[in-house]
Amino acid sequence: MSETSRELHIAVWNDSLAGEGNVDTANLQSQLILEQYKLYVEMADRISARRGLANSFFLTLNLAAVSVIASVASRVTDEAGIFVPAVALIIMCGQCIVWFCALRSYRLLNKAKYAVIEVLEERLPARAYSKGEWHAVVRSGQHGRYLRLTTAEQIMPLLFSLGYVALFGYSVAM
Repeated sequence: MSETSRELHIAVWNDSLAGEGNVDTANLQSQLILEQYKLYVEMADRISARRGLANSFFLTLNLAAVSVIASVASRVTDEAGIFVPAVALIIMCGQCIVWFCALRSYRLLNKAKYAVIEVLEERLPARAYSKGEWHAVVRSGQHGRYLRLTTAEQIMPLLFSLGYVALFGYSVAM
């Protein structure tokens, strides 16, 4: 067991409440662990749902911004020069940075939650969530082609930023 894993076990388990060998106490403790586990898995799922909502928000914002930029670009006069496209570039790339950072925060929070779930599953009869799913992916033979959703999600803000930089370069070159 690694030092980090050992520290997580110490942080998760409250050894001062360990049963003294009484069967009733052990059963109650097992029930409490199961209830905490259920609650924690639900919280992890809620974080994933909030991440999905954040993605929808930022994707909608970017698509709306592209529409606005496209309609305004034809009306921008030569007198505005580079100012309007530069401001649009700064705002939209800044927004993409916020999007990327939000996704990263959700990823790190979920990673921590799944680490705790894995520790909780050590005291449950099955490790379906922490070990079972990944084992099923490996057995399917598809693990080499598996692209984590968080990786794919973080590509989107980068692609939009590159698109904004390309549009800016095009507008300056015109």
